[in-house]
Amino acid sequence: MDSFSNPSSASSHQLSAQDLKNQLKNQLALEYAQQFLETVSGKCFEKCITKPGSSLSGSESSCISRCVDRYIEATGIISKALFSGQR
Repeated sequence: MDSFSNPSSASSHQLSAQDLKNQLKNQLALEYAQQFLETVSGKCFEKCITKPGSSLSGSESSCISRCVDRYIEATGIISKALFSGQR
């Protein structure tokens, strides 16, 4: 019999509910961060890079920096608004 059909024989490597919850939170946070970076990269590239080349001009670099900063700030504001009412 396996540990699914007989839970009392599960190995000592079984995750606790809290460990599983933490692992899921970490995976979701990582997925969110990856999705955020993809979105910001695409939007800021589209907005700031007018002539793709082998390097960024000073104005392109500044534009990307400001664009990313705005996205991060906006995400923080939205997060605060969403989660402040949950306490």
